[in-house]
Amino acid sequence: MRPFRHFRALLLGAAVLAASLGVAGPAAAHDAAESSSPAQGGSVPAPPAKVSVTFNNKPLGLGASISVKDAAGAEWADGAVEIVDNVASQKLRPGGPAGAYTVAWRVVSSDSHPIEGTFTFTAAAAAEGAGAAATGGASTTPGAAVPGAGTAQPGATAPAEPASSAQPFQWSIVIFAVVAVGLLVALAVLARRRLSGGADGEPDSV
Repeated sequence: MRPFRHFRALLLGAAVLAASLGVAGPAAAHDAAESSSPAQGGSVPAPPAKVSVTFNNKPLGLGASISVKDAAGAEWADGAVEIVDNVASQKLRPGGPAGAYTVAWRVVSSDSHPIEGTFTFTAAAAAEGAGAAATGGASTTPGAAVPGAGTAQPGATAPAEPASSAQPFQWSIVIFAVVAVGLLVALAVLARRRLSGGADGEPDSV
């Protein structure tokens, strides 16, 4: 009976180790937004030349979008999102009106999961053509924390291309799984040898 108890203890320890290694990766939090420019709820003299969101890690380049709409629902985003280091920026068309603006952003985080959020700001006066809009960007309120930003959306799916970009997170799970399976196989072989040795060395108790 001793070999069976020894094998059961080893198997239980291996299962606990494999479970802890497998859960360690997915439990890590996704990337999150740290600040925005203009700041959440902030006020600027005129619509800025661009808006931006700063993240705690560099987001992936594919699948990023930033929408900037005024109180009437008109879209002022102009061109594609630009990502430099951990900052995603969106240029605005010149000539924006005074009033409230709503910025809705969506990016694919460094672990290939899509995240999105929103923030608002208010322009005290309308931009006077392209020149006024460009100078408005230098007058933005310093970035501040974005409440609720950076929450992963459960129903969203990441694009196929970012998921294949060999991030350390995915490879760590594969390595952990291989180590856990190898450990279980080694313990099973060791226990089988001990059981065979015990059966050969002990007389039948009939």
